[in-house]
Amino acid sequence: MEILLNIAPTRPVFIWGAPGIGKSALVEQFAMEVGLECVSLLGSQLAPEDIIGIPQIRGNTSEFLPPKMIARTEPYVLFLDELNACSQEVQKAFYSLIYERRIGEYRLPEGSVVIGAGNRAQDAAIVKTMSSALINRMFHVQLKPDVKSWLSWAYRNGIHSWVTDYISQRPDHLFTEPPKTEEPFSTPRSWHMLSDALREFGAGEKEVPAETVRMLAYGCITASHAGMFAAFVRQLDNKYLLEDIIKGEKRWPDKPEDRDVLYFLAQSFRARLLHDLPTQKSGLDRKNQYFTHRAKSLLKELAKINYELARLVVSADDGKILPEWFMIEIVRDLPRLAAQGK
Repeated sequence: MEILLNIAPTRPVFIWGAPGIGKSALVEQFAMEVGLECVSLLGSQLAPEDIIGIPQIRGNTSEFLPPKMIARTEPYVLFLDELNACSQEVQKAFYSLIYERRIGEYRLPEGSVVIGAGNRAQDAAIVKTMSSALINRMFHVQLKPDVKSWLSWAYRNGIHSWVTDYISQRPDHLFTEPPKTEEPFSTPRSWHMLSDALREFGAGEKEVPAETVRMLAYGCITASHAGMFAAFVRQLDNKYLLEDIIKGEKRWPDKPEDRDVLYFLAQSFRARLLHDLPTQKSGLDRKNQYFTHRAKSLLKELAKINYELARLVVSADDGKILPEWFMIEIVRDLPRLAAQGK
């Protein structure tokens, strides 16, 4: 937002980012903050004449009449969404609009702002190569999802409490890179969609069957996240269960019907280890010393119930590695588990 407020009024800005992370919402919020109307054009659905207009004969000459959506008398924010998804011909039509803020003889009203946005080549979206001339006419910024910012937005905009509570516990699930296959995946937009679906079914206000919650989750977000979200909802009656387990006030659930809850708790336990354990053992304080001691005991207990889940807690399969000093202690106390977890 700071970049848009300071740069966009004088130079066109292009926002790069994966699908569903909030590019459009950010531009709409910017327009609201500066008090301008936001007019959006979708690049993938435009033809050149949608930009430059059509010619009209006036006397002995002709002139192009720009479309009504663009030709306005008051300043506004022109948002060119999916700009890098349009054809080369449409990109050419944008040159003067982006750089000189004009189309033929029509000029954007003083104070107007031009902002473009598009997905990246690796996003499995409709993307075409942008010409160097067009790229060189804009200031470029890479937009990435930020959990803290998204949660602040979510609380202000009434996102379902199940979603905000879950993301608070599993911030790493807010966004995943688009998969190679055609299936739902987690983004801020898809979590918003899940929130809307839950509200439509009255979740939280009346009892909604567990299978319905699973169906809604699997229809919106990454499959592994959907399963864990469904498990999270199942144990909402005791939302602080992991904290109670760490304190020794509760035990790992060990019934067969609670396997999905156990999986969620094991994943949350791993996330807690990654977040709370210092990189160096010298960084341990009294609180972390207790947590380290409990963590080793809990791993032993978890291994007795489900060895594979215990191995998952210490594994580096997701590319994230627990501190080396902690793994050394695991090697000493749980050698078989540590060997499997490398």
